[in-house]
Amino acid sequence: MTFVQAVVGALCALAAVVIVVQMVRNRPPGNLGDGLLALIEVGLVVQLGVGIVRVGHAPPGVSVVTYVGYLIGSLLILPAAWIWAQAERSRSGLGVLLVGLAVVPFLFLRLHQVWNVG
Repeated sequence: MTFVQAVVGALCALAAVVIVVQMVRNRPPGNLGDGLLALIEVGLVVQLGVGIVRVGHAPPGVSVVTYVGYLIGSLLILPAAWIWAQAERSRSGLGVLLVGLAVVPFLFLRLHQVWNVG
């Protein structure tokens, strides 16, 4: 796991705690959650750049298409969850954000698996 992935994973955990607190308080998504999501998204853009550079030195056997697909997928999951949460401003919308935040670290684990196959 790279440093960027560790930082983004920690931010996902922090954002998940904020989202759970908002769910318990029955509040709509707030600015703090949106700010954390934006920060995570910046980290994911950095991760995409690092991953694209890394692909140039991929060991034999690594599926470059799969690796880049997971990089792009991790970049798109949170905006999709955020749009859904904005359309459904209730606990359900917050639940979608929570699922999106949980998916990102799992995609990082999958990136690690794809890279180590080579």
